[in-house]
Amino acid sequence: MIKYIKFLLLFLLAGTVLDARSQSTGTTSSPYSRYGIGDLNPQLLPQNMAMGGIGTAIGLINGYSSVNPINPASYSTIGLTTIDAGLQGSVFSLSQTGQTSQRDANFRLSHLTFGIPVTRNSALAFGLMPYSEIGYNYTRSIKGFGSTAPADTNVTLLSYKGEGGLSKAFLGYGFAPIRSLRLGANISYIFGNLKQFNSTQFPNLYGVLNTRDEQSYSVGGVSYDYGAQYQLDLSLTRHIVFAYSAAAQSNLNSQKSHIVSHYKSDELGNEGLPTDSVINIQNAKSKIQLPNIHHFGISYQRDQKFLVGLDYTMGNWSALTIDGANAGMSNSKTLNIGGQITPNLNSINSYWATVDYRAGFILDQTYFNVNNVSGTGQTNIKSYAATFGFGLPLRPVNGTSFYKINIAAEVGRRGTIANGLVRENYFKIRLGFTLNDRWFQRYKFD
Repeated sequence: MIKYIKFLLLFLLAGTVLDARSQSTGTTSSPYSRYGIGDLNPQLLPQNMAMGGIGTAIGLINGYSSVNPINPASYSTIGLTTIDAGLQGSVFSLSQTGQTSQRDANFRLSHLTFGIPVTRNSALAFGLMPYSEIGYNYTRSIKGFGSTAPADTNVTLLSYKGEGGLSKAFLGYGFAPIRSLRLGANISYIFGNLKQFNSTQFPNLYGVLNTRDEQSYSVGGVSYDYGAQYQLDLSLTRHIVFAYSAAAQSNLNSQKSHIVSHYKSDELGNEGLPTDSVINIQNAKSKIQLPNIHHFGISYQRDQKFLVGLDYTMGNWSALTIDGANAGMSNSKTLNIGGQITPNLNSINSYWATVDYRAGFILDQTYFNVNNVSGTGQTNIKSYAATFGFGLPLRPVNGTSFYKINIAAEVGRRGTIANGLVRENYFKIRLGFTLNDRWFQRYKFD
């Protein structure tokens, strides 16, 4: 069994890197990913997401070393060389008043992380994770073009399409200057492509020119994260951890291309070649300014028994600017609550007693601030989700190699059908493979 897990890990390692290098289409199907820099991904592994997305005050999870990029101070708890790779899938069901519900499914390789102990109380960590995703394709039909136009020509089609996303490669170091205090920092490189296409079409007016607006950004830039954890030991096995971490405001370089062109469509709606270009800007230098994001967390753990925690996150996304212009986003607020329980980690007679059982909740006021279809104002989009999952340990090969399969499921709802907007019901599944092993060990011989 273990050799198959090793093979799968190698496959996921290679696949995750190739997926990041070749990423050109989004792996989300949300119309809300049209706004800002797309649908933001939590910088967490499946073992954290199954517990409602808690991570700020989390270090070791039931004795297993884990890479936790949301708070680099946690790296100091990594005691064995750690590799974690995984994948995720999602199913979206979209509803809108007066429209037929739509369903879509996506699948992708999700993360690749490494942790390497440096000293007894410090470690390096590095990896690759998705940062944001764009993926949508929808059309709106508007009646009322021209007061004297015949009824059958009185239609305008507005088409919106987007694809792409940003990935985050990070390198971090965490250490414990004293027993109860942990500190750490990440330096990250955020890169990728964001593409959006808007079209205005008049399908029933022969000879009328349609308009297509294409914008794309090729992004690459450095960002920074830092954090701290303070552990209060109530006994040898019971601990409370208070924690804070943050992503600093950063500027990403980008090259912008913007083309606005006219084109004709045939009777079947097929688009023809552009007849002219009203705007044609290629590879213009621009900036994307990311805001400060603050994470606060607390956790309580009894070693080898249970873990509960709470996170509160504030993102100053109203300060997000793209190409020098404010993106019109809202400040985000997220509450994560969750935990896990392990009936009997040392059980010999029952494998299921050694399994980690996890659950949690997520309440999210997102950064999406969307114009109402009626034009009467804006609506801030909120989401709610319940999570659950398992940590399935595998029989160790020897005394230094430990494996675990982490499964996380998320069931949630985002948005509203009020004001002509879209409500999303979604299901996400995440699968991760964790390896803890003792590498770089200096052996002694008598």
